[in-house]
Amino acid sequence: MMEKIKVIIADDSEFVRGGMKIILDVDEGFEVIGCAANGREAIEIAKVTAPDVFLMDIQMPEMDGIEATKYIVEHDLGKVLILTTFDDDELVQKALRNGAKGYLIKNHTPEHLKQMIRSVYNGTGVMEEAILENLAKNTDVRAGGFNGEGYTSREMDIIKAVAEGLSNKEIASQLFITEGTVKNYITSILAKENLSHRTALAVYYLTGKKKEE
Repeated sequence: MMEKIKVIIADDSEFVRGGMKIILDVDEGFEVIGCAANGREAIEIAKVTAPDVFLMDIQMPEMDGIEATKYIVEHDLGKVLILTTFDDDELVQKALRNGAKGYLIKNHTPEHLKQMIRSVYNGTGVMEEAILENLAKNTDVRAGGFNGEGYTSREMDIIKAVAEGLSNKEIASQLFITEGTVKNYITSILAKENLSHRTALAVYYLTGKKKEE
């Protein structure tokens, strides 16, 4: 039998927590091991339960999702999927810089929620398309943002796909090229930007900032 994905839900709304718990409890692939009203509670639960994925609201009392994400990533307590609304762009960027693996807009369908959790669990960063577009739009007007000059349209396709959290296999399938070709493109782009890994490239593309190593 497949191992269940262990989830902690952190949201200051009891309604949101309860709804997500119901959705996940009826699926044998998931186990909700705790619900928290703020980031501090989520961390305390995680220390004794070893979760796989946190569903983390951004705006919460005592300790918000941005601060909690930083602590969780630094102490390797699990992977974080940020729960967000359309007007959270700046906060989403902060969570990304703190190591969040993806974003989920709260008006999701049950299947979409489960799919996003699985993607994060399996190591694929995920982002809602609408948020990606908003972040990209903001990046275009931000001074010192991502500079796409000097890149071919194919290279830009690859950079955007990396920012969306697609794996090499998924990018290869989407662009009808081999995984080896995708890998070569990414290696070349990282070298050109003096970045060490694809997450740093995604951060740079989405926020216009190069993450300090």
